[in-house]
Amino acid sequence: MPRATKSHPLTKTEARRIWLRAQRLDTAVPFGEGPGATAAAVEHLGYVQIDTINVIERSHHHILWTRIPNYQRADLRQAQSVDKSVFEYWTHALSYVPARDLRFFLPAMKRHRREGHKWLSSVKPADLRKVLRLIRRDGALTIRDIDDDVLVDKEHLWASRKPSKRALQLAFYTGVLTISERNGMLKTYELMARHFGWDRPPNKPPKPASAKEASAYLLDRALRAQGLVSLDSICHLDAPSKPSIRRLIETRVRRNELVPVALEGAGKQEHWARPDTLETADDSALELVHILSPFDPLIIQRKRTELFFGYGHRFEAYVPKEKRRLGYFALPVLVGDEIVAAIDLKTDRERRKLLMQQWTWVGSGSARSHKRRVEEELHRFERFQLA
Repeated sequence: MPRATKSHPLTKTEARRIWLRAQRLDTAVPFGEGPGATAAAVEHLGYVQIDTINVIERSHHHILWTRIPNYQRADLRQAQSVDKSVFEYWTHALSYVPARDLRFFLPAMKRHRREGHKWLSSVKPADLRKVLRLIRRDGALTIRDIDDDVLVDKEHLWASRKPSKRALQLAFYTGVLTISERNGMLKTYELMARHFGWDRPPNKPPKPASAKEASAYLLDRALRAQGLVSLDSICHLDAPSKPSIRRLIETRVRRNELVPVALEGAGKQEHWARPDTLETADDSALELVHILSPFDPLIIQRKRTELFFGYGHRFEAYVPKEKRRLGYFALPVLVGDEIVAAIDLKTDRERRKLLMQQWTWVGSGSARSHKRRVEEELHRFERFQLA
């Protein structure tokens, strides 16, 4: 940044409120209700992370429920499979992404077609031809529809022993197939062109974004969903994008479209925001209670969460039991603009109960004063789990 550019000072409290407003966690019903609300939430956030752990409801449903009080799981299916307003692809992890943003992911698909995929280098051309032939002939299918696989040894912990599953995954990353439906974690694969109707004239696929357009997309997505951004928060697990994003930020600062921010406690880490975002930094908001997924956008960038909230979340599902501090699947609890607790929960679906494994108070000494309000939200959370 040019030395003459003056930084706007910002306290952590102000920064938290900006981020919470951008995440729509300071408003009771920010997106409305029904399938349209689900699509609107994904579009605003930019992505909603998918994860397989199901000791409680899976993360994608949980993240949406946090922002849509009357969220129904069928609403996500409607958006993905019927309205086709969202699709699945890799961001920093496998996620639901707005279908309107698909063009920004086409270059990655093209690159995987050209270079292959590092996780799926062992896929044999014959296995790929087999699954594509089946889908072209018979329509969309799941891995359960293929029963003639000869199982092979796993290459790593998360690999499949089914060659056809690896082939389906490779075709997904290359953009030949898309996931047209989910039942739990069972994925239905369909030809992407057929799913989106590009195989029917005059429909055609969108034009892949240029490198310049992709940089602007990443920056604008972060500004919309984070309010206050840094290079690390814009390029989460995507270090190669940082040089181009920095150049774009410098251009926007010169145009007075972005303002450098001196965030309390951030040290040398640079932050930026739009001028109108800083004008509303002190606005009051509803003191809502949210039980957050550890994969929520407010939590998944651990260093950022700790900087803004003074709370260092530990994801301990893969930590030996004797070394856990917060619990196997601890959920941060947000009250207003403070994270006050981490609660390890488990859903007993057979007995239809939400089990309390561990409750850990964090933050200021006044955190326990929120116990009654947290318990009320836990009751609502339990109803969601068991619905």
